[in-house]
Amino acid sequence: MTTLKVTVGEADRLERETIQRIRAAERGEPLDDDQPVLNFDDYATLAEFLRETNLELLEAIRREGPDSIRAAASLVDRDYREVHRNLKTLESLGLVRLNDDGAGTAKTPIVEYDDIEISISLGEPTDDSQSVTT
Repeated sequence: MTTLKVTVGEADRLERETIQRIRAAERGEPLDDDQPVLNFDDYATLAEFLRETNLELLEAIRREGPDSIRAAASLVDRDYREVHRNLKTLESLGLVRLNDDGAGTAKTPIVEYDDIEISISLGEPTDDSQSVTT
């Protein structure tokens, strides 16, 4: 099972942690925390990602495994162009992969994660117990 962790406004902390991980890897130390993280700069961008239509689309693709964008649009009973636009956005965030069928006629949407964990820090926590996870 692969879980994506979503955070808001933690780019500086994530950069520090990445540098620490690189240094640890260079020293040959084992890296036990390989959970992918998607950080949004602000709450408005997070809210855009969390739109009901995006989440319904992700769930439908994960559950049903449609073989094309048109089939995905049909699953959520929405216009092809709207779903295509949503999928391109979700692809740019790394949440969806659009595989070409080889013939150039259709793209198969694939959701990259089983779960999405949202973590919002409400200040400068001193330990993990002071952050809110949904």
